[in-house]
Amino acid sequence: MTTDRDATADVAMPDVVEPSEGAERQSETQLEPQQVDAGAESESAPAPVTDLPRALEAILMVADEPQSIVSLATTVGRPVSAVKQAIAALVRDYDGLMAGPKRGFELREVGGGWRLYVREEYDRIVTDHVLTQNPSRLSQAALETLAVIAYRQPITRSQVASIRAVNVDSVVRTLAGRGLITELFTDSETGAINYGTTELLLEQLGINTIDELPPISPLLTDGTEGFDSDIR
Repeated sequence: MTTDRDATADVAMPDVVEPSEGAERQSETQLEPQQVDAGAESESAPAPVTDLPRALEAILMVADEPQSIVSLATTVGRPVSAVKQAIAALVRDYDGLMAGPKRGFELREVGGGWRLYVREEYDRIVTDHVLTQNPSRLSQAALETLAVIAYRQPITRSQVASIRAVNVDSVVRTLAGRGLITELFTDSETGAINYGTTELLLEQLGINTIDELPPISPLLTDGTEGFDSDIR
């Protein structure tokens, strides 16, 4: 026989111990957005830079223009002070002031930024190697870019690209690698490198100075098209 106390317990206990089906669905609904957001955050978060000097080294190896400390710090997501210390460590490393020997390249500060360069004592041998390994003819794009640089020097890559209406980064690298153009100076305000032609180009063309280049007027429908009006 069931007593009144037992009957009361039988009725009350389910409400206390077992949550309702609607409550379970509400609990699951409240948890789902948090789980999705946490997963999305973990997927979009960049990988942490564990070796800052080597990360900067990798960036500088592929950079065509001097990289400012602020730009590098933004890229690697580290404080400017930490990037400055890492750059200083790389300079000492390449100069042989740490454990290893002096490298064939160096890290220079130019135009408000940092860039890797071949050391001056190895410049000639590198130039000879590049010229030996690349004896083929220049492409039409390279010839057009070389002509713009020859007539407009000193000139930056962005200015050449504006005249030709195409990206000229790889072509400029090719011309510099062939020893036909060189970096003349870096703009102190913008950090842009200005290029000009070399003695090797004069030798290849069989002229003594750049002034012996033919006038450009017969080559264009307008003698000033794409160039300043005061250019020959």
